[in-house]
Amino acid sequence: MSVCEHVSEARDLKPEKRVCEECVSMGDGWVHLRICLTCGHVGCCDSSKNKHATKHFHTTRHPMVRSIEPGESWGWCYLDEITYDLSRGVKHARAID
Repeated sequence: MSVCEHVSEARDLKPEKRVCEECVSMGDGWVHLRICLTCGHVGCCDSSKNKHATKHFHTTRHPMVRSIEPGESWGWCYLDEITYDLSRGVKHARAID
């Protein structure tokens, strides 16, 4: 099973708000939200028109995000393209094949 070094650098962060601030400022909506596990930035997913979570990664190179959708507990490493089960937090992350 693959793992990456970036998951060990990730932090268990909680969103201050459950909105994509970039979309709000543009008057747009989103499909799902992701939180950066380095800085806590909340952005919209790649199914959303503006893809702000991925744009945040390309700007900052912060590698790990997680879904903040109700009932979802997975994370993603952009650099290594690995999905993680984060249901028990990042310290107990388990790669998903």
